[in-house]
Amino acid sequence: MSETNQELPEQFSDILLTLDQKKKEIRAVKGLDKDGNLETTEAKRAHQNEFLKIDKHGDLLSNFLSNYFRQAKDPTRFRFFKVSIKQLAQLTKAFNEYLKKPTKPMSGMLQKYEIDTTKFNLKKEEKMTTKAKQQDVEYEEVRPQQKESKKTKNTNEQSDYRYQEKDIDWTTLSNFGITKEKLEKRNLLQGLLKGYKTNELVPVSLNLGTAFSRLDARLSLQKNEEGKVTMAIHGIRRKPMLNYPFFGHEFSDADKKNLLQTGNMGRVVDLENTKTGEMIPSIISVDKLTNELVALKAEYIKIPDEIKGVALSEKQKQCLLEGKSLHLEKMISTKGTVFNATLQFNADKRYVEFIFDTPAQKKVQKQRETLGEIPKVIRGKALTDPERENLKNGKTIYIDGFLSKEGKSYTGYLNYNSNNGKVDFSFKNPNTQEDKVGQETSKKKSQKAEETPKKSKGIKR
Repeated sequence: MSETNQELPEQFSDILLTLDQKKKEIRAVKGLDKDGNLETTEAKRAHQNEFLKIDKHGDLLSNFLSNYFRQAKDPTRFRFFKVSIKQLAQLTKAFNEYLKKPTKPMSGMLQKYEIDTTKFNLKKEEKMTTKAKQQDVEYEEVRPQQKESKKTKNTNEQSDYRYQEKDIDWTTLSNFGITKEKLEKRNLLQGLLKGYKTNELVPVSLNLGTAFSRLDARLSLQKNEEGKVTMAIHGIRRKPMLNYPFFGHEFSDADKKNLLQTGNMGRVVDLENTKTGEMIPSIISVDKLTNELVALKAEYIKIPDEIKGVALSEKQKQCLLEGKSLHLEKMISTKGTVFNATLQFNADKRYVEFIFDTPAQKKVQKQRETLGEIPKVIRGKALTDPERENLKNGKTIYIDGFLSKEGKSYTGYLNYNSNNGKVDFSFKNPNTQEDKVGQETSKKKSQKAEETPKKSKGIKR
């Protein structure tokens, strides 16, 4: 029976698009051939019968990506995006426009649909260091129980998980506003179970009846001395605590300057294991989301042979292994452009990061310091500098033109939360009437539009 004109069922309404960064084209995924190569077709609704249909409530997507990256010869060539069939025409057009002329607002919008393939795209040498990456970076949280084999007693599919859902006390966590459903909705639960910190801040609240407390924090799982799984809450600090010893290390003026400027201390030092007294060579960085100090054993630092098309010499790799910064030139970005940057291993991120020091980057940094961490694009809507300035000054602004995942336009309010440095969104105005910057203009336009036809009717009479 032909299904050419048949609509995809609602539960299979998501499809997979892939961007071939070599050919610079966007196509729809059909599946994998017998050799594990990616099979694609034109991203047009006429070919929907060939599309790989993603069950919203199943594991098809995870299984597909796991199979693909396990066999892929060039895993960095393709980027993957999950979209609904209803969005296909609109987003395909947006992708093609972006490939012809990339813009930051467009890039931000497309990133909302991109799938994070980091957990699937592991090279052989990276897989060998999975256990090292799973070690928690704060030494006081490293327990003997965490040194167990990666293999679990159940199936090989669970081998990457350090913790199990059933071992988490969800009832107690619900008192802090943390639920399994909320973590799953934000795609944070799997990372926690694998031993990572959440890669974004999570709202945590405590209601004692007579007192209420709310904060944003990164979360991580760990085992206490009894072997019970507990949730660690890494709250935001006003600034890194550099005037106190950190596992026996006292920060020099140079250490403090480096940590404040780049987020990395820039050298290997001996830190004391407070339980055993053992001195451990380590590097120190600042968690840029919380300002928490993070340490990583030097033995866990792994430097690749090549970074962005540039082969590293033994001397350069040794420089990075020692926690020092390295300036590297003529690297090739994913867009094919040549760029220069300073490289340094970050203890919190657990990989070599780019530290840009060009005049243009310094200008951007200066603007960020002026406007805070207020993004230029929020919910698909590009903000003007005056709008961002109003947010910085504590004003609540009314915005018409936010873009939903389905591509529909809607309105709402934004205000800057100075406690956590984030911009909050609300459909209703959270502040006073006079703080509704932008809404009065919108209301006047609406009233004018409503009054115009009424006047016309009066003339006809």
